[in-house]
Amino acid sequence: MSALYDIEVTKIDGQDTTLSEYNGKVMLIVNVASKCGLTPQYEQLESLYESNKDKGLVVLGFPSNEFAGQEPGSEDEIQDFCRSTYGVQFPMFSKICVNGANRHSLYKTLISAQPARKEVENSALLAKLKEVGLLSDGPTSDVLWNFEKFLVSKKGEIVGRFAPDITVNDPVLADAIKQELQA
Repeated sequence: MSALYDIEVTKIDGQDTTLSEYNGKVMLIVNVASKCGLTPQYEQLESLYESNKDKGLVVLGFPSNEFAGQEPGSEDEIQDFCRSTYGVQFPMFSKICVNGANRHSLYKTLISAQPARKEVENSALLAKLKEVGLLSDGPTSDVLWNFEKFLVSKKGEIVGRFAPDITVNDPVLADAIKQELQA
């Protein structure tokens, strides 16, 4: 069994668990935020989850307040916002750090396995982050921004990493998910 499944996480309701609960499922792990220009992706993520959960896909949302303070709320506030605004039913977890010295062990594992992300060609998001000084010119393995996505196979292998502005409807991500569900 993959070491990924042994990683301890806390559900948004405060319950401690591990990712072993999702052994045998395709996981799409996403760092999320409620006050980001990309927040409407919650709707697509929920739609993806609803239409594929019976096929073995689970979306896992990990709130992070590291990017311009775009997830300032408590766990209860985050959960209420996600459910009332976007109808989110996929599993959500407590806030974590995805970068820096306090990076959660989940993100240490994800980034170690997939240090490079697939990016949108001529990305407006990347251009904007560079313009406002939030992104250096050199390559980095850090999580770029809210809504970066990691795809994990049924066997717990981290098989893909996708930039925040690659939505679940983008063929590069949609095809990767489909391929993993069929494996």
